[in-house]
Amino acid sequence: MPVQAGINALLGAQVKSPILAATVSFAVGTMFLLLVCFFLRVSMPAFSEWVRLPLWMFAGGILGAFFVSTTIILAPKLGAVTLLASLITAQMTASLFLDHFGMIGYPVQEINFWRIIGVLFLVAGVVLVQKF
Repeated sequence: MPVQAGINALLGAQVKSPILAATVSFAVGTMFLLLVCFFLRVSMPAFSEWVRLPLWMFAGGILGAFFVSTTIILAPKLGAVTLLASLITAQMTASLFLDHFGMIGYPVQEINFWRIIGVLFLVAGVVLVQKF
């Protein structure tokens, strides 16, 4: 992740747009994955199967675009360690709630004292890498 964020941030600086850099990143990634699917002979579901899926299942692409765009903007400002520590801490915090409520298919794993302590240690880590 830090290599991807750094490369994309440099691309964003060169093209003078974090959104354009994210677009290029996703386009290259999409082309690569299409080639992988082709060579692995991954079968494509019928159109009728795609349209039956709930729209929220396509939100992963939007969330990915937001994530990549955000890292492009923040990487040059925060540096690799602070960026990644912050991202991991935010992801772990969100994961506590996803697990606790069994959202989007995750098995229920209730929030408890030790899980909260673990996330608080991550927050402390973010503070330490920012200050020192």
